[in-house]
Amino acid sequence: QNQRRGGPRADMVPEIAAAVGFVSSLLRTRGCVSEQQLQVFSGALREALAEHYKHHWFPEKPFKGSGYRCIRINHKMDPIISKAASQIGLSLPQLYQLLPSELTLWVDPYEVSYRIGEDGSICVLYEATATKPVSSYGMLTCKNQMMLGRTSPSKNYIMTVSS
Repeated sequence: QNQRRGGPRADMVPEIAAAVGFVSSLLRTRGCVSEQQLQVFSGALREALAEHYKHHWFPEKPFKGSGYRCIRINHKMDPIISKAASQIGLSLPQLYQLLPSELTLWVDPYEVSYRIGEDGSICVLYEATATKPVSSYGMLTCKNQMMLGRTSPSKNYIMTVSS
């Protein structure tokens, strides 16, 4: 695989690795899952995500398809996670015990972030810029400009107006 340095990359390796590492670390903290099981789970989840995202990955439009790539647990287990977990013999009730009951994980080109709880704050797990940032301040402004210049919201916000 010959990649131009600094050009946009089509692969999803770092983003998927960040997402998989995060879910695996949640399982690891409870100590009920062995390292060997975690490796099998990570491999299964990595493959499942790569397959799921294959035709829904647009580095030139990082937020396109974000909803499709979003991994969600809201008292209902994300099927991709439960499928990977079944490879190591984890049942759904076990998964519900091991993982947060409310978890949203966004896996987008150049950024992987998550939120635990419905109104928890969004934390960034992985961030990369398509171009080399001059300074961290430059990166921030670049990101703010992207946020301001975006025509549609990146996540589906539901506006509520209270009277």
